[in-house]
Amino acid sequence: MGRPPRIDRSSVLTAGLAIADERGLDALTLQAVADRLGVTPMALYRHVPGKAALLDGMVELLLTNASLPPAELPWHERLERLATGVRATARRHPEVFSLLLQRPATTTEARRLPDQVLAALVAAGVPPARASRWERLLSTAVLGFAVSEVAGRFAGHTSAELDGDFEALLGMLRTAIEAEGASG
Repeated sequence: MGRPPRIDRSSVLTAGLAIADERGLDALTLQAVADRLGVTPMALYRHVPGKAALLDGMVELLLTNASLPPAELPWHERLERLATGVRATARRHPEVFSLLLQRPATTTEARRLPDQVLAALVAAGVPPARASRWERLLSTAVLGFAVSEVAGRFAGHTSAELDGDFEALLGMLRTAIEAEGASG
């Protein structure tokens, strides 16, 4: 009898993401992840204590999928790169992306993207006491657009139209953030 496969948190999360990409979030179970990895479900608990931790880890994977922009870039370029990265993640993981609308970023790694957004907002002049509100508004707008796009809501539009719409959304958000920063 051979040695059981070695697994770690990363392999568990990657397997979960692959299952959800292929079959949807409803098909994601610890049993399905264990089957994919060739282990028993109990072997997973060392790395993820349950399905909630698995889902939190998948949120982490989705939010860390795109690289973070350099901190020395102007605030608006950082936000645009983050938003574009989130949209690209939605396109790569359309079956799973809605998870970002269902679960907050709770792990340290998952919090890196929202923390980058907060830092950019403060750099834009948004008072720190109001930056969390603006991060929620900004992320809701970007996530909402990305989910709508991959879910087929914009099926009657060309890629060029959608790219233009996304740029227009980013422009509106920038104008609103600039106004908030100026009033701060």
